[in-house]
Amino acid sequence: MTATTDGSAGAMGPRAAAASDTTDTALAIGLEEAAKRAAERSVEHLLGRQDAAGWWKGDLETNVTMDAEDLLLRQFLGIRDAGTTSAAALFIRGEQREDGTWATFYGGPGELSATIEAYVALRLAGDLPEDPHMARASAWIRDQGGIAAARVFTRIWLALFGWWKWDDLPELPPELIFLPKWFPLNIYDFGCWARQTIVPLTVVSAKRPVRPAPFPLDELHADPARPGPAKPSAPMASWDGVFQRIDKALHVYHKVAPRRLRKVAMNVAARWIVERQENDGCWGGIQPPAVYSVIALHLLGYDLEHPVMRAGLESLDRFAVWREDGARMIEACQSPVWDTCLATIALADAGLPADHPALVKAADWMLGEEIVKPGDWAVRRPGLPPGGWAFEFHNDNYPDIDDTAEVILALRRVKHPDPAGVEAAIARGARWTVGMQSKNGAWAAFDADNTSPFPNRLPFCDFGEVIDPPSADVTAHVVEMLAHEGWAQHPRTRRGVEWLLAEQEPNGAWFGRWGVNYVYGTGSVVPALTAAGLPRSHPAIRRAVAWLESVQNEDGGWGEDLRSYKEQPRVVQGASTASQTAWALLALLAAGGRESKAVERGIAWLAGTQRTDGSWDEPYFTGTGFPWDFSINYHLYRQVFPLTALGRYVNGEPSLSREG
Repeated sequence: MTATTDGSAGAMGPRAAAASDTTDTALAIGLEEAAKRAAERSVEHLLGRQDAAGWWKGDLETNVTMDAEDLLLRQFLGIRDAGTTSAAALFIRGEQREDGTWATFYGGPGELSATIEAYVALRLAGDLPEDPHMARASAWIRDQGGIAAARVFTRIWLALFGWWKWDDLPELPPELIFLPKWFPLNIYDFGCWARQTIVPLTVVSAKRPVRPAPFPLDELHADPARPGPAKPSAPMASWDGVFQRIDKALHVYHKVAPRRLRKVAMNVAARWIVERQENDGCWGGIQPPAVYSVIALHLLGYDLEHPVMRAGLESLDRFAVWREDGARMIEACQSPVWDTCLATIALADAGLPADHPALVKAADWMLGEEIVKPGDWAVRRPGLPPGGWAFEFHNDNYPDIDDTAEVILALRRVKHPDPAGVEAAIARGARWTVGMQSKNGAWAAFDADNTSPFPNRLPFCDFGEVIDPPSADVTAHVVEMLAHEGWAQHPRTRRGVEWLLAEQEPNGAWFGRWGVNYVYGTGSVVPALTAAGLPRSHPAIRRAVAWLESVQNEDGGWGEDLRSYKEQPRVVQGASTASQTAWALLALLAAGGRESKAVERGIAWLAGTQRTDGSWDEPYFTGTGFPWDFSINYHLYRQVFPLTALGRYVNGEPSLSREG
């Protein structure tokens, strides 16, 4: 299979041809030597990127809706300034495609809601509807159905300025906060990211604020005379029909809701929001809940100088990445814990001494980030002692099961001067992780048994995942960690292994929830299964190997386009990337394929495409927030995973197993 630079299958393009040339060079000097040199250069590059405090963090690139909504928030609060606006507009313009649209990932198709939000942000920045780039965008928007066809969240932003009617949006009553934890559609039925967004939005939905619009948006309606929705009702006997009619009833309730009850509900919601503000002022370490929390509290009377508001706004400024050309990109989230544990694993597996100062410093920082207080996860696991690590700098309410597993694997690779302290932290983290196992034997990212079928049915929830069911990649990382902790034969681990085996796709791959996609899932599961004691000859492992070999690109690398989340025939049809090539290699190496042609070609591709400074270039998005709906380019993935693969090729599989 050959991949073109736009992510589709086809004839070999310039990037693939260049990779082929450099692969030949790597083979010419000897693969072992080429891999060693590439690993050494990568180690130096990664060491040079470590912060003085011990952590690593690469940019977390998503799409321009983050930047557009940041400007809309500032417009709503009356704090938008010329410098911020100009810098944001510079970035947004730079992301526009020739057809006038904005995509949500590199090489992806134009996306309606992202294009609408980007267009409105540029209007705020002073760009005129008749400007060529704006005219192309508005024409495309109208052709796609206009604002009426946009997702709910986009229309909420427009409703804040009177560009859309609140009556034409799904209702989200603040009384939702009163539903008991056992009742369907209580706030803890939603995934943590959705929960943190929905609670403040209940306040916004109840208040229905409208700030004066600085300009009209008639040019974005497919039918300016009738800009409202025209979607037919689903049959009453269907779940969609039931929830549509519930929404109509809630619209009626909005008009007659008892004022005292509604006020109490909003105050309880406000207290819930404030109690979950992190020490750095953010909420959950991610930008969207922080934005909506600031709006909700502002509507409830918190002025901008209130300590909660001031800290919240300051936290949003920390999501900004200023580029050399003066453009300002907003990160949806920041990933220092995740990046640091992955960098530690990569460096250790590449042969850096376990007591190297960089590794000890990284371990010190990770130990300082341990979460030792209960969070919202305790709603489903009230008796479980706390432990574990989050993804971000500050997110004590939501430690991440995936991060916790990888941090433990990283700490095991470091020879720390306080071994007793490390052992205690690992024990707490492992105990908490085991306790977060769901009933089916697998693990999710943040919560246990967060699998209610109802939240996804709400008319409000038309974008992304709103629940947190177990996934193969998270479960694999937990199984791998437990196996290395000596728990390979423990009943909890065996249940995880059984779940993974049952989840294997007919073609031999595993679905990747938090990375793109089947290559990520398979690259996570195979090392976990072998660590847990499955023989390399096991049929599941051999099927996985056969599948990976069948989808290797002609240039020797692997690449999977995000369309694999939507279109099965397109599975693994994309330009080779450093991170996805590394994931495939990690699986093949764990399966005993070091001497195979597939591994040799993959290692040669990594060595041959490395830049002179020891890094790799990767414009493609290989991380996943919500499958298809929200994609991520983790800028450190292209560094840590290739180094891990090269290190294991040169030095062999890591040996961390402990007595059970």
